[in-house]
Amino acid sequence: MRTLISRVFTNGNSQAVRIPLELRLESRKVEITRTPNGDLLIHPIPSDRGQALLEALDGFDVDFIAALEADRNDQPEMQDREPL
Repeated sequence: MRTLISRVFTNGNSQAVRIPLELRLESRKVEITRTPNGDLLIHPIPSDRGQALLEALDGFDVDFIAALEADRNDQPEMQDREPL
């Protein structure tokens, strides 16, 4: 892996790092973590982050959804209690 040197500058009240063209990110957001030895790790956050959840939800069939609704309907009635 090739190492590149870049420039750190101030942008408003924030610090910014110029990312060279060869390392350009496709995402608009990143997670930044500082390791115990002081290194910064940058992880791009995909814009379609919820896509995996939506795909998982599509996997539930009608019987599963009916079982969930039946379980919700079988809950005991709310108890009357004295106010605190």
